[in-house]
Amino acid sequence: MAGVARAGGDGGGSSNELQWCFSQVKGAIDEDVAEADIISTVEFNYSGDLLATGDKGGRVVIFQREQESKTRPLSRGEYNVYSTFQSHEPEFDYLKSLEIEEKINKIRWLPQQNAAHFLLSTNDKTIKLWKISERDKRAEGYNLKDEDGRLRDPVRIKELRVPTLKPMDLMVEASPRRIFANAHTYHINSISVNSDYATYLSADDLRINLWHLEITNRSFNIVDIKPANMEELTEVITAAEFHPQQCNVFVYSSSKGTIRLCDMRSSALCDRHSKFFEEPEDPSSRSFFSEIISSISDVKFSHNGRYMMTRDYLSVKVWDLNMENRPVETYQVHEYLRSKLCSLYENDCIFDKFECCWNGFDSTIMTGSYNNFFRMFDRNTRRDTTLEASRESSKSRAILKPRKVCTGGKRKKDEISVDSLDFNKKILHTAWHPTENFIAVAATNNLYLFQDKIN
Repeated sequence: MAGVARAGGDGGGSSNELQWCFSQVKGAIDEDVAEADIISTVEFNYSGDLLATGDKGGRVVIFQREQESKTRPLSRGEYNVYSTFQSHEPEFDYLKSLEIEEKINKIRWLPQQNAAHFLLSTNDKTIKLWKISERDKRAEGYNLKDEDGRLRDPVRIKELRVPTLKPMDLMVEASPRRIFANAHTYHINSISVNSDYATYLSADDLRINLWHLEITNRSFNIVDIKPANMEELTEVITAAEFHPQQCNVFVYSSSKGTIRLCDMRSSALCDRHSKFFEEPEDPSSRSFFSEIISSISDVKFSHNGRYMMTRDYLSVKVWDLNMENRPVETYQVHEYLRSKLCSLYENDCIFDKFECCWNGFDSTIMTGSYNNFFRMFDRNTRRDTTLEASRESSKSRAILKPRKVCTGGKRKKDEISVDSLDFNKKILHTAWHPTENFIAVAATNNLYLFQDKIN
């Protein structure tokens, strides 16, 4: 198991500070990126041996980690393509005259129970449970059909044969086991598997539904914030997640920057929350953009279940579940953009939904920014670092140099001016290996993999 991350922001090389180096990059180098190839979600499975990505074209690509080489025991295995399949197709809702995109919004793995792997994938309307299994043997010597599959005439069968299993080239099959449809009027933004591993929730803008993994024709509505008159609508649900240990507890965040914790034991419909997390707004900093930038784009429980992390447009906040009135930690992701909010509003970047993730020990958090930058914050030392996912630093085991953004005055060497940032290059989706310092970062159509430096 890897040590606790020490992600420093000054680029120094102290002995206890984690240094990140390049491992792999997946995806084409083309300048003209097809819309369908843009990665829309990234997720490690529970063991970290499999890594799944979904894209705007409705495809799911699963990478599998190769075993460590005996000749190079210190070199951790690379991730190579294990399976690729079309999860969702574009559809059309004839009742509402609306196109339903095939884009994969979220992927969530289920814990492995047998030789096969299972994952949930969702687009705006439909959730699917996929089984990914291997076949390396095939049956031969049937009585009623030939080897090419044609049926034999029973009259010609003179003896009974016992079919035998013969080895064949490994084949990975992805098959849809369940399809959960027709339960959401609005676009699904979250799915979360419960700790009982029998149920999961799905959330759209106004409702959260509870599903059983074995039942596709009905779900239970556990949150409904739709007002009787839609003109009175003041907020929408932006993200939702189950508690990692308590199967009755879940949280959901809103576009107003608030988080509600609900307990399903209290009532069947959890319109009354058990806890309400909100940070009071500073009146002196209020502006036209305050409500937009306070909208929460992601919420994640820590692995130990004591904390939760929320991401809004400019910051990441860590909340103690026992303290509702303010976060215990606040990290500024790109405060230098506060002066650019007007132009970011005009080009719609202010509505970008950045995700965030914990490392396996809840000691470091990671989230994305613009210019293909991503940020790490060490909760123990309060040190932060900015790194870049770039083809220029994609040599094997090349150490990533921390980047700094210059906001004004004289620009130092290796610094980048805030006016030079490319807002078309953005890191919205990231994932951290559950037990190691190994991260996956989605940059448009490329998936970058980084690991801690091995001495």
